[in-house]
Amino acid sequence: MSLDPAVAARLKRNEAGLVAAIAQERGTGDVLMMAWMDDEALARTLETRKATYFSRSRQQYWVKGETSGHTQYVHEVRLDCDGDTVLLIVDQEGAACHTGTHTCWDGDVLLAARS
Repeated sequence: MSLDPAVAARLKRNEAGLVAAIAQERGTGDVLMMAWMDDEALARTLETRKATYFSRSRQQYWVKGETSGHTQYVHEVRLDCDGDTVLLIVDQEGAACHTGTHTCWDGDVLLAARS
């Protein structure tokens, strides 16, 4: 699989050739997780509608839920205005966070909204 050259030209990758990918739940709007993608991971995601990321620590691709069963079916993929972040609108099955929670942002609140 290869990424459409027009899309590849718009991507602003970091020094490792990666862009940030944010997964957001379609039904609730919850921000679920952040991971990394390179061109191949993005191409695989666009082709299969299965969220595919690149692991920096393992230096390999991983499909969300392939081993855990906590899958992400991708409905939409958007590129931000700077081309350095991808937004995946997904249906999440099970926990999104590797800690077993629904979202990676349900822990420490550093600043709360005022009432």
